[in-house]
Amino acid sequence: MPEVPQIPAGTVRIADLPEDQQAFVQSSLRDHTPLHALLGLEMVEMGDRHAILSMPVRSEAFNSTGNLHGGAIATLIDVAAGAAAARGSGFRPGEQSLVTADLHVRYLGRPHGDVVFARAEMLKAGRQLIVVECRVTDLEERIIASADFSMMIVAPRRPLRPDTPVNTTDPDL
Repeated sequence: MPEVPQIPAGTVRIADLPEDQQAFVQSSLRDHTPLHALLGLEMVEMGDRHAILSMPVRSEAFNSTGNLHGGAIATLIDVAAGAAAARGSGFRPGEQSLVTADLHVRYLGRPHGDVVFARAEMLKAGRQLIVVECRVTDLEERIIASADFSMMIVAPRRPLRPDTPVNTTDPDL
């Protein structure tokens, strides 16, 4: 009999939450960031040091040749890695902002199926710099992209759009 993988302590699978909590998690991801909504990003799982997000493979994420756009994949990685960094570090919402410092993506293949997943794992969190690894896979667990990511904890920043209300509890993802 195959061994059942252990779920790390502190892990929450979004599908296991009550419907109202699932809706809250997904709306938190999409409501104030139109790009996340356009790409259909969804939180799948969150742990103490990791996050898994999904993105449908659909026309809103295609490039001019009808393939999954590298920028859509990079956005998926950025959000998954940012969520893992926020959860796994000493980040204090409301007192600090999180900003991407560096993102290096290796595009390794085309997805099979209609959804891709980004699994981000925090490697190390310092006082200011957080380092995360991320892999993007398809439904067959074929690797689509691999990324190195770093994020910095900084003082809160004012929005670029003056009409945007400041929500000091959200990371700058």
